[in-house]
Amino acid sequence: MNTFKRFFKANLRQNGMVIALVFIMALFQVLTGGILFRPMNINNLVLQNAYVLILAIGMLLCILTGNIDLSVGSVVAFIGAVSAVMMVRLGLGVGVTIVLALLLGIAVGAFHGVFIAMFRIPAFIVTLAGMLIFRGLTMVILRGQTIGPFDRSFRAIASGYLPGEELRIAGLNGVAIVAGILMTVYFIVAIIWARNNKKKYGFEVLPVSIEVGRVAFIAIAINFFTYSLAAHDGIPVVLILLLGLMMIYSFLTQRTILGRHIYALGGNEKAARLSGVKTQRIMFLVYTNMGLLAALAGLVVASRLNAATPKAGTMFELDAIGAVFIGGASASGGIGTVIGAVVGGLVMGVLNNGMSIMGVSVDWQQAIKGMVLLGAVSFDVYTKKRSQGS
Repeated sequence: MNTFKRFFKANLRQNGMVIALVFIMALFQVLTGGILFRPMNINNLVLQNAYVLILAIGMLLCILTGNIDLSVGSVVAFIGAVSAVMMVRLGLGVGVTIVLALLLGIAVGAFHGVFIAMFRIPAFIVTLAGMLIFRGLTMVILRGQTIGPFDRSFRAIASGYLPGEELRIAGLNGVAIVAGILMTVYFIVAIIWARNNKKKYGFEVLPVSIEVGRVAFIAIAINFFTYSLAAHDGIPVVLILLLGLMMIYSFLTQRTILGRHIYALGGNEKAARLSGVKTQRIMFLVYTNMGLLAALAGLVVASRLNAATPKAGTMFELDAIGAVFIGGASASGGIGTVIGAVVGGLVMGVLNNGMSIMGVSVDWQQAIKGMVLLGAVSFDVYTKKRSQGS
């Protein structure tokens, strides 16, 4: 029991949000009369919240440095507008448009990064200016009009599914069922491998009973999720994109020198600089990366709407920032994980979806999300003070 308590306290932020997510999902499953967990609604949760999770992954790196990016919503709209012009008005192919849009996103991020890293202008000011600049450019490009529709192959980014509909298992999409089994095996092997490594080097591990319970919970969650997808239309293309980003950025933040330097920069910039970390370069790369992911989110949003609109991306920056903080990142930088940011995004997504099903007005939805965000940051401050006190 003492081992479990130490494990839980050491991972309080992430564990707390996972428990909160499970509780919120169970609550809305009851309040919505079982609608929340219906296969179609599970599928909608993925499609509706893809952009938030993409932006949250990029925003996490900004927040790890102790800063934020207020421009991402406007960049989403700007990239969508430029992509629409390239495809609809100029007749460029989908592949060329996607590549050019991502390169433009990198250029936008680099534009912010130069002012933040090289000229030492506060990120809040630079990205606030970027929010105004790119929202204005979006209006200029679209001239207040909506441009669309797009080619079917482009729409597949946000609303397409993996092929394999002909492969059925008990009337369900076979690709999703097999994917669930393979993911379950992968996580079980990964957990056992990590446990054996800890024991090999003399680190403390959880009791077998707690570890088995943890594995069982993960296996049930994975297979319920993939079963729900299999009962609908299968695995969405955008879900594969999200899983790829989660794997890449989890590896980057946890297993690379660049990741350690980002955490060091957020923990104490002066100490990091004295230790040889090239803080200006790190800051530049973080904001350039944010531009890339904002562009990717812009393509996803345009694909889902099947149009570029002047109002696209409104308040997206606050959704991304809220997701990262709810997921356990510290407001002062240096603390947070990719998985935590994704969990935070899912918390907000389930809140939005559940309240919409219940018919809660948009006004109350905003108020409730604000209270959840305030509670998450208050929880962060409280746990930090407790750890410092102990």
